[in-house]
Amino acid sequence: MTESTTIHLVETPFGPFHMRASGGAIVAAGWRKMQGGAPCDQLCEAAGQVAAYFAGTRQDFDLPLRVEEADLVQRVCDCLCAIPFGETRTYGDLAKQLGRPAQAVGQACGRNPIPVIIPCHRVLSATGLGGFSAPGGVETKVALLKHEGAAGLLI
Repeated sequence: MTESTTIHLVETPFGPFHMRASGGAIVAAGWRKMQGGAPCDQLCEAAGQVAAYFAGTRQDFDLPLRVEEADLVQRVCDCLCAIPFGETRTYGDLAKQLGRPAQAVGQACGRNPIPVIIPCHRVLSATGLGGFSAPGGVETKVALLKHEGAAGLLI
């Protein structure tokens, strides 16, 4: 790989949250351990924003992001970024917006490489919570929605 890849992590209520940057943008995040060099400025800023989100003092992220996935995943991630803090959508809502089947949208949500920052936890199924790939799975999704004040939507 010719581009410099850097990593950084921030402690969250769900364990260490790792982030990776490449080419001046965040390209991956999550609770899986990642490989790379020392953190860059973007990752230090991202760590601060993620920490502020979990501390309840930040509701959105202002970071350079690059989704290095198939076109549908990129399009779904764009839709996810447009869902405001404390609100939810269904896979069906996004499917209508994108002209794709809800199941394909759900699979694309599952391939989101930058969870929390790209808020896939804000998407629910028409009949329940749907899935979540973080440690704790759906329980973590519920905790994130409660953190955002969206718990009333779960009843």
